[in-house]
Amino acid sequence: MRRLVTLAATIGIAVVIASVATRGWSAGATTEVDIAKNEPGTPPADFQFLHTGEGEPGRWTVVRDTTAIDGAAIEHVSTDQHENRFALAIYAPLSSRDFKLSVRFKILKGTMQTAGLVARFANVDSYYVVGASALEERVDLSRVVDGKMERIWGTDADVALDHWQLLELEAKDDQFTISLDHVWLFTARDSSLMSDGQVGLWTEEDTITRFDRLEIEAFPVSEKRCCRIE
Repeated sequence: MRRLVTLAATIGIAVVIASVATRGWSAGATTEVDIAKNEPGTPPADFQFLHTGEGEPGRWTVVRDTTAIDGAAIEHVSTDQHENRFALAIYAPLSSRDFKLSVRFKILKGTMQTAGLVARFANVDSYYVVGASALEERVDLSRVVDGKMERIWGTDADVALDHWQLLELEAKDDQFTISLDHVWLFTARDSSLMSDGQVGLWTEEDTITRFDRLEIEAFPVSEKRCCRIE
């Protein structure tokens, strides 16, 4: 009888573990953020809204947009022009070091006209960012360390105002591969931030930007420690 009870308990634990795994990030799986589930005019669920630098925190809201894939987008609406102010919308449920991250974005207006993706976010003073600039027509990979941004690498790119574009980042160990509209731009290396971190959306100063179809793909556990569920 004791053996039967032990076996049943073991099976029960295995079922719970399997159930948790199906709700989280699994190797080879892609998590797509469901923007359309949110009510227009409200902040998107599952995000934390922070900022690096001075000025007001970023203001983010869900808007209806017939040009978005699912008819809805996340928009950064703050027009605070504090220099070197970076607004962040961090996707809270997931944290990882190695992954592929992609988002459709549309820069509408602003002084700097720059927006993009955040990776390996530890806090507002420590993360990587891929920024696409419609003003300078380029894409850059930068790191934020102790609250200061430093460019790692970048290149000219066809970034345009009021136009949906796809930005992709693949992070594996110290290697970062950046693509725009399915076209490879550059691969760079940096080992400053090698721990797990969250991912999210990013804008510079008063840039008004819409984001659509945010996807995060986990890499196999066998390559590196995959991820954790917050």
